[in-house]
Amino acid sequence: MTDAAPTSKTSKQQDSERRREVEAKLLARWGEAKIGPSRQRIEQLMDVLGEPQRMYRAIHVTGTNGKTSTARMIDELLRAFGLRTGRYTSPHLSSITERIVLDGEPVSDRLFADAYDEIEPYLEMVDDRSDLRMTFFEAMTGLAFAIFADAPVDVAVVEVGMGGSWDATNVLQAPVAVITPIALDHMEFLGDTVAQIAVEKAGIIHPEASAILASQPVDAAAELLKRATEVDAAVAREGLEFGVLDRQVAVGGQLLTLQGLGGVYEQVFLPLHGAYQAENAACALAAVEAFFGAGAAGGPIDADLVRAGFAAVTSPGRLEAVRSAPTVLVDASHNPAGMTATVRALDEGFDFRRLIGVVGVLADKDARGLLDVLEPALDEIVVAQNSSGRALQVDELAAIAVDVFGPDRVTVEPRLDDAIEAAIRLAEEDPDGVLSGSGVLVTGSVVTAGEARTLLTRPGA
Repeated sequence: MTDAAPTSKTSKQQDSERRREVEAKLLARWGEAKIGPSRQRIEQLMDVLGEPQRMYRAIHVTGTNGKTSTARMIDELLRAFGLRTGRYTSPHLSSITERIVLDGEPVSDRLFADAYDEIEPYLEMVDDRSDLRMTFFEAMTGLAFAIFADAPVDVAVVEVGMGGSWDATNVLQAPVAVITPIALDHMEFLGDTVAQIAVEKAGIIHPEASAILASQPVDAAAELLKRATEVDAAVAREGLEFGVLDRQVAVGGQLLTLQGLGGVYEQVFLPLHGAYQAENAACALAAVEAFFGAGAAGGPIDADLVRAGFAAVTSPGRLEAVRSAPTVLVDASHNPAGMTATVRALDEGFDFRRLIGVVGVLADKDARGLLDVLEPALDEIVVAQNSSGRALQVDELAAIAVDVFGPDRVTVEPRLDDAIEAAIRLAEEDPDGVLSGSGVLVTGSVVTAGEARTLLTRPGA
């Protein structure tokens, strides 16, 4: 009996291998958590690539919380109006290709690898000219902008990586700049106060652009308005020129009445939970109205298309239910301001009789601040450690959790998969033997949410 001939790899397998090879090359660069505050390298790359970011219009999104959800809403609205879109966001939950989206779908492994092969010689050219090689984020940004130009797209919706002024994405000089709520985060790079952080984020407001400003702390708002005045940008502010007029909890989300720049939009269903997502929706609508030139003189844009766009919105990893009986939610909140919004949305959109948290955070985040916000919402907490090299060690997190929750409410499971299993068991426990109405919330980091999502949505999970 002879051995069977080896099975040749399928095209899909080959594409997957090529994508992993490209990802390894990108990750070998200066990591996403390390910042070289300069646009010199990305500007050089855009120059040698023929300025691909100038081949389409763009809507640029920065802020501390809500950036990705707002970008996804803008994308869906533009697509509802028949435009071909590219979307660039970060970080990713499961696959690196999620960062670069064409017409609502992540780029394929083949397109990702082919596009990288085309720009790799130019990356190396810029590397040779600089004391510091292009960073991971810079290379990814160049790759995204090249893919969008080659597609081609009508409009790109681009989320800032960090800050704004010196972020690699700011080579766009977009005609519409959206700034979601600003809070304290990345303080080692952006500043110790919301005013300092706002100065950095205001850098995406370019001359004669339209600046769409979410509700902001007073000090942050002052800096944003100062920048807009300096560059003669038009300004629209949540609560003044646009906002949420009415919001009703509905099955699977909420029903909104939104004040836009050009009029009122009623009966808008948003399949996401929480007041913060309604506010994100108001910003997204104003951004799209500004993109189309709508306003007091031009009137509203097509309300039916607005409703269709919002109804299609998804936001993976943002209070996303990935399992039932018990319900398991994954959420990427990673700072106290974001977690506060998550807890409010939990209270409003879910009626858990018993809620267990699984929490893993990164070492450079405010772990105590996160746990202080979570404590009233959770019956018990399971602390864990995600796979990131930046993860806070589980013993350190456990010590903080015991201090916040007390020892009787804390379980320690170093591995995230074990922690999720332990949390599910705890959720199902009840003195009266009633198993309904229990839930699990996995949160604390984008990495934690992404890994949990992968574990819980894979076949056989």
